[in-house]
Amino acid sequence: MTRILAIANHKGGVGKTTTTINLAAEFGRQGLSVLVVDLDPQANASLHIGKKHPSEVPVTSAELLGAEIEKLPLAIQEDTHLEGVSLIYGSLALGRAEDDLKDAAPRPSEELRSKLEPLDGVFDVILIDCPPSLKLLTSNALAAATDVIIPVESGSQYGMYGVSDLLRHIEKIKRVNPRLKVLGALLMRHDERQMVCKFIETSAREQIGNILPIRIPTSTKVNQAAIAQTSLHGLDRSAKISREFRELAQHVATMLDLKLKKG
Repeated sequence: MTRILAIANHKGGVGKTTTTINLAAEFGRQGLSVLVVDLDPQANASLHIGKKHPSEVPVTSAELLGAEIEKLPLAIQEDTHLEGVSLIYGSLALGRAEDDLKDAAPRPSEELRSKLEPLDGVFDVILIDCPPSLKLLTSNALAAATDVIIPVESGSQYGMYGVSDLLRHIEKIKRVNPRLKVLGALLMRHDERQMVCKFIETSAREQIGNILPIRIPTSTKVNQAAIAQTSLHGLDRSAKISREFRELAQHVATMLDLKLKKG
């Protein structure tokens, strides 16, 4: 069974796209077949991973959500900047697609799940980069997913703002997707020397329950990798943040029972 991992938090700027890209890159580098689905209208994951501009792609996730299943092969772009990683592009049209789903789809939150069903067994893992909202696009991601990671901005006193709303939303989505499992919170921009980080860690453990054991530090290399359109490993494999994402990929692979094929 293909594992489908949603990276979700309706607070913006917490590291959802960074997590999606670098987990995908590590999975692909270590021999897994990976698909990234960009559900964010900002399409930052697509601009980072893809070799085309989203406006040049005829079938993005926006068109796929509102189309027949026959469009799925046209949506999957295999030629990307990351080894072993295919991409379904995001686009600005996702905002309009969300409105169209509300008006036309019989089950508006389950369209993505139906579109991804033919890919079960085709990819080892599918990662979904969610937008910063709890609207229909995130609902579609959670309804399609087997698992979810919640990135939390550890270095901000507002890092836990709204997490309780997200958890309630996840429980609501479990009515249509009972297999959905929260793998845990991922602490981003974490510095254990800072009191605010310790406070956020305690709050995350109390509210979410499980915290992934890898902490992602602040690093200017995140922006450098985005400019270079590569992963953190590709930019500087020896950097602390690169090592942490390698460890995160190995830990998540174990949790998802994914068999990494390379070192």
